[in-house]
Amino acid sequence: MQVPTKEALDTLFESLSNWGRWGDDDEFGTLNHLRPEHAARAASLVREGRSISLSHDLDLTPTPETPIPAQHHMLASGDARDGSGIPGYEAARDFVGAHVHGLGVTHIDALCHMFVRGKMYNGVPAEEVRSDGARRNTVLSFADGIVGRGLLLDIAHARGIDFIDGHEAIRLAEVEESLERQGVVVETGDILLVASGRCARRRLAGGPLDPADGMVGLHAECLPWLREREISVLGSDGISDPLPGLGVPEWPFPIHQIGITGLGLPLIDNLALGALSKACVAAERWTFLFMLGAMRVPGATGCPVNPIALL
Repeated sequence: MQVPTKEALDTLFESLSNWGRWGDDDEFGTLNHLRPEHAARAASLVREGRSISLSHDLDLTPTPETPIPAQHHMLASGDARDGSGIPGYEAARDFVGAHVHGLGVTHIDALCHMFVRGKMYNGVPAEEVRSDGARRNTVLSFADGIVGRGLLLDIAHARGIDFIDGHEAIRLAEVEESLERQGVVVETGDILLVASGRCARRRLAGGPLDPADGMVGLHAECLPWLREREISVLGSDGISDPLPGLGVPEWPFPIHQIGITGLGLPLIDNLALGALSKACVAAERWTFLFMLGAMRVPGATGCPVNPIALL
């Protein structure tokens, strides 16, 4: 599959669909692959006890990556520390809010985030997402956390470079070759994280990047492979789709559209994978205990997250 056609992606969506696979009322999608025994085995990967954050700081000023920045303001600061009216009680308080989806905030996409022809995962009508939030497939599917074996697929390191510049769709052959070079095999329930060196690219640029200059993501031909390997979650230091896309009518973001809506595959976008990449290279290992706690926001289509890799 070079540049896929609309008809090819139509067929791919239908053939890869997990609708009904775990029941008509299922809201977990590929998280059904991640079972308690997988999390228990992943705990044995902790050898150093070193924890690494996989999240960027929330941008509080507009940038090309986050044109709608997070909101942070103080409700009570040091000069009003005793404003509660409770004698002896001194405290600072603040408010934080964020535009979840986009190209800068590290966030997880719930299965109600994407629709294909008016339906979300498992055939739920788009009308189930209303002005006050979603009724199905929300972030509450992640309420008990996501804990399992994380696997870093470091495409930039496999190429022997610090980062991949600009727009590129990573082909399936390179995915498989890179995993073989790293000496790891994808297993059922794995949380697969794909690195293109975006952190190094940001450092060279001196700050946030302009997505108009292009972003790296997986080619649509990787979708059947993702389903066959039974991964539970896909994350990347981009948005898993290349930007700009492949130019296929009605399928601007096939990894999002087919992955989330068809497979029921949660995506974690805009991960900070630079520190993890360095640690994995130094330790010559690419698997680790992965932990993520999502915000319990009823009706939410996603939320900012701070995933942790524990080596």
